[in-house]
Amino acid sequence: MERKAIYPGSFDPITNGHVDIIQRGKKIFDSIIVGVLDNPKKKPLFTTEERMKLIRQVFKEDPAVEVKSFKGLLVDFAHRNKVTIVIRGLRAISDFEYEFQMALMNRKLASDIEILFMMPSLKYSFLSSNLVREAFQLGGCVKGLVPPPVEEALKYKFSNSKTKRR
Repeated sequence: MERKAIYPGSFDPITNGHVDIIQRGKKIFDSIIVGVLDNPKKKPLFTTEERMKLIRQVFKEDPAVEVKSFKGLLVDFAHRNKVTIVIRGLRAISDFEYEFQMALMNRKLASDIEILFMMPSLKYSFLSSNLVREAFQLGGCVKGLVPPPVEEALKYKFSNSKTKRR
C-alpha cells in the first residue's frame, strides 16, 4: 500500500523552506500531495493557478509530488484524496501555538487524520512567504530563499503591477 501524505498551505509563493519539507517528507512517504489552499480572503499575490504552476515547475522532474488546490476544510480534502497523514511545518514557537490549535481542531473534525509536524532545516527556520514577498517588494535579494522559477515570477509580478519594486 502506498504511503501518501498531504502538505497543505497557501504557498504564496513556495519558498525553499517549503521545498525542504517536501523533499524530506518524501523520505518518509512514497508520494506527497501539495494542497494549495484557495482562500481569496487572504488576498494572495499569486492566484491559486499561478501558485500551482510554480510548484509544478519546481517539482516537474518528480512524479512523487502532486499538486492540487482545495477550498474549505483540510480534513475534507484529505478524505477526498484518501490520505490520513497531513504534514505541517513548524519554524518557531509562534507557529507551534497556531498549528497545535489547528491540529486539535482537525482531530475533533476527523479523528482518522494524523498531523505530522516537521521542522525545516536550520537555514530556512526563519523563512516565510510573507517575508519573501515583503523583502522582494522592498528591493531585497531573495536568491537562495525561493526556487529560481519563483524569483522570476516575483520579478514579473512586480514589474507588471501597480506595486513597483524600489
